[in-house]
Amino acid sequence: MKAKIHITLKNGVLDPQGRAIAGALHNMGFSEVEDVKQGKYIEVEVKEKDRKKAEAAIEKMCAGLLANTVVENYKYELID
Repeated sequence: MKAKIHITLKNGVLDPQGRAIAGALHNMGFSEVEDVKQGKYIEVEVKEKDRKKAEAAIEKMCAGLLANTVVENYKYELID
């Protein structure tokens, strides 16, 4: 089973990389860009066949290592 994990900063958390990207896009002529939020995308393959057990494992991975839950949100999609 594969987990596709998206990690983003929570609202209100400073995003200097997002600001730098927005600035670079403005410099390139994309004046319509109002804001940019950057994040992480991670794919994890797990051997587990039971969906509930796979979800529990992915939750533990995200909360324990992959995301800093103080400043980041995460969501994932499991694909058989």
